[in-house]
Amino acid sequence: MNHSFTTNIRPLDNLVIIDMLGEIDAFADQEIQSAYTQAESFETPTIVLNFSQVGYINSTGIALIVGLISRARKTGRHLAVFGLSEHYLEIFRITRLADFVSIYNDEPSVLAEK
Repeated sequence: MNHSFTTNIRPLDNLVIIDMLGEIDAFADQEIQSAYTQAESFETPTIVLNFSQVGYINSTGIALIVGLISRARKTGRHLAVFGLSEHYLEIFRITRLADFVSIYNDEPSVLAEK
């Protein structure tokens, strides 16, 4: 498995998008936490996770996402996601993560809503 994982932070008017590239597993933890902390510094009400370049998420990765949801709720932020494959969209539904985040198909859908 390739353990390369990178993020890019894109602040917009009322939200911040975290673009993610690679596999979300234990090796991605530090990068995700750092990116989220950086996104929080913009003090926008919404943080958006872009999964369009994420090819794999294991159970540790799901736990990381749960942690981000918890962080968002504690600070009164809304967490949204886009770019999930059909498989991971189903995982979000089965695990009920979909109950705690807004799910969009793509970035234009997020921007049209915000």
